[in-house]
Amino acid sequence: MTQQRWTIDRIPDQSDRVFLVTGANSGLGLATTRALARRGAHVILAVRNEGKGRRAVTEITTEQPDAKLEVRHLDLADLDSVRAFAEGVRADHPRLDVLINNAGVMAPPRSLSAQGHELQFAANHLGHFALTGLLLDLLGAGREPRVVTVSSVNHRQGRLFFDDLHGERRYKPMAFYNQSKLANAVFGHTLHLRLTEAGSPVRSVLAHPGYTATNLQLNGPIALWSVVFGRICNPLFAQRPADGALSQLYAATDPSVRGGEFIGPGGPAELRGAPQRVALAPGAADAETGRRLWEVSEQLTDVRYVFRTSV
Repeated sequence: MTQQRWTIDRIPDQSDRVFLVTGANSGLGLATTRALARRGAHVILAVRNEGKGRRAVTEITTEQPDAKLEVRHLDLADLDSVRAFAEGVRADHPRLDVLINNAGVMAPPRSLSAQGHELQFAANHLGHFALTGLLLDLLGAGREPRVVTVSSVNHRQGRLFFDDLHGERRYKPMAFYNQSKLANAVFGHTLHLRLTEAGSPVRSVLAHPGYTATNLQLNGPIALWSVVFGRICNPLFAQRPADGALSQLYAATDPSVRGGEFIGPGGPAELRGAPQRVALAPGAADAETGRRLWEVSEQLTDVRYVFRTSV
């Protein structure tokens, strides 16, 4: 547990470091990008809507004229887009210091990705699995490199439906959201184990924002659900994005963080509060579950990880 309340003022200087934040144009991603830019980082905003990305850059540079930001298109639900994005980053950047797998979708009506995968599993997990693998060598060349994968308290309620990953037989929006967040947790933990075994300098860290008011709740599939949680509970109980982003900022920048750790809010039920180390659900650390998810993720993305040791 952290000894003092951790705030963005405790982020070390990030000058000459390159960060990539998915879903950087709003909510947690925007708050994360703003805080990193304030500390001198060069931030790549990976966004599905480039217009919104540019507006986010304008918003930040109005406050911070010297901010080093670039906007790039990325649709995590489309593996072709992920590959094109990774190729573009590789062409322009010889290294990447931190990848923050932040973007996500929450509880839409059942729909499929460009490759025919259930949308939440595709965007929240498969896209980030592929992106991380395609950029792993750039991270290996980074300075104190890290991959931060953003999960949720909901991972503890999740199940991996290996016999029906895409909800073809039965689909419940929140159950498949929870599946995707459990997949994030399993991925982050398994990545840590594989990086450690290979002697890689890259650290894999997990984070979650607790209960944070973002557009995810407002865009729920059920009108009553959206009203209750997005418009009533959010103002009363939820953290602001700037507070919810603290866990992933801590995971991405604090020198004390080690690979395999899980950072979340320290308040009751981990719903709000200053970031601290929290427990991963036991099922998320199960070796057989990790192996099985890794294999199916490789099959569905056609991305194979190459682990290189430190020089």
